[in-house]
Amino acid sequence: MHENDGTNYKKITNENKKGRHASTTERRRIVWEDVMWPLIRDLDKSYFTLEEYRIKRNEVCKNKNFLPKQISGGFISLLHKGIIKHDEKLYSIHYKLIPYIRKKIDLDYGTVLRETHNKGR
Repeated sequence: MHENDGTNYKKITNENKKGRHASTTERRRIVWEDVMWPLIRDLDKSYFTLEEYRIKRNEVCKNKNFLPKQISGGFISLLHKGIIKHDEKLYSIHYKLIPYIRKKIDLDYGTVLRETHNKGR
């Protein structure tokens, strides 16, 4: 646990037990499955503003007892991987993920990777 202003926060990963790449993957998974995809489903559209993301992130962090800075790297990493795109004031998800919005299903991070990084498609 991490102490900050009298509030105990969960430590997402233990860097000593997991390697750096495993920790980064875990942050991406948390951001996608707990923040990003629920936000996309709630909005029922493939794009969102930074403010919409921050509201959802703060809600999830409060409910799961995380510090926002603990998962901020996951959002940036999703951008670098091309799962999220940034265009002026909007962020959008990869075009191959849009059909999943219409299906209204849970979209886990493993499926996201397979859909967005499959070379044969």
